[in-house]
Amino acid sequence: MSELLIKSYETARKFFIKNVEALDESILHVQPEGFNNSIHWHVGHVLTVAEQFVFGFPKKSNNLPANYLELFGNGTKPADWNEDVPSVKDLTAQLKDQIKRIKEIPANSFDHKLPEPFLGQETVGELTSFAVFHEALHLGKIQEMKRVIEIAGSK
Repeated sequence: MSELLIKSYETARKFFIKNVEALDESILHVQPEGFNNSIHWHVGHVLTVAEQFVFGFPKKSNNLPANYLELFGNGTKPADWNEDVPSVKDLTAQLKDQIKRIKEIPANSFDHKLPEPFLGQETVGELTSFAVFHEALHLGKIQEMKRVIEIAGSK
């Protein structure tokens, strides 16, 4: 089961990174009307939430700077950024590193029960599977935003 989970995560992550790297840099910081965030924010959010779900960031993981929660955590938005924000290129490099770390997780770790259910998930594996879903959801948002920005720019 864990092999399938890791394969799914690796596939989703490769597709996410491929799509992000193909974007024109000029659209990364645009926040189209009707959207709460930018593509830049979505990339950082996927990284940060995956680190929370899979590695227990910030308490059990120090692989990302602690301020990522203030920049990319749930309920945050670029309009509130008051500090230096890592570039999309840097975030993408961290996404690549993160999937390497995910692939190194021992298979039996995915069976461990969470201290209490979170988002309806009861084991580390279930929460990791939810992270894959979360990543795909945000990739859809990024693709949606790209189309809206391109259409607005062609008018």
